[in-house]
Amino acid sequence: MNTFFGRREFLKTSMGTVAASLMPTTVWSALFPEPKHSRSLSFYNTHTGEHLKVCYYANSCYCKSALEKVNRVLRDHRTGDIMPIDIRLLDLLYTVRTRLNADSAFHIISGYRSLKTNEMLRRTTSGVAKNSYHTKGKAIDIRLPDCKTSLLRKVCIDLQAGGVGYYPRSDFVHLDTGDVRSWLF
Repeated sequence: MNTFFGRREFLKTSMGTVAASLMPTTVWSALFPEPKHSRSLSFYNTHTGEHLKVCYYANSCYCKSALEKVNRVLRDHRTGDIMPIDIRLLDLLYTVRTRLNADSAFHIISGYRSLKTNEMLRRTTSGVAKNSYHTKGKAIDIRLPDCKTSLLRKVCIDLQAGGVGYYPRSDFVHLDTGDVRSWLF
């Protein structure tokens, strides 16, 4: 009799395992949701010398005070103008940092740019778009000190989540939350 009970338990367990493996991922994730986690980023503004390490997402929501600090460190350093930075851009940066397993701060070459600054740069340098995503708080030019910019570029392109520009002579990567595209300058 114990042998029959053992087989029955074995069959029930096996059928449960098969049923679980056939369950759609969305059902599975609803049954076993990911634990809530936080997202942190570190920045170093190369123009102002400011450092910021901040947890911008915790307990399933974005932290308003942390976002204000990010907006400030990514401001237009020429005019002092501040614009809210697109949280999708921050999430992209977090994903890039995670994929690269990077601990170092993102070095900021350019974050938000006022229309005045953008127009001045268009007149005096090359490679500046008239309707730049920088003027909308949706773009950032970065480098990571412990990572080759060519690898940083590859990781950003692999995400297929926005625009990626590679500026090897100036040693930085442009990342934005616009359409998926890439370019070399």
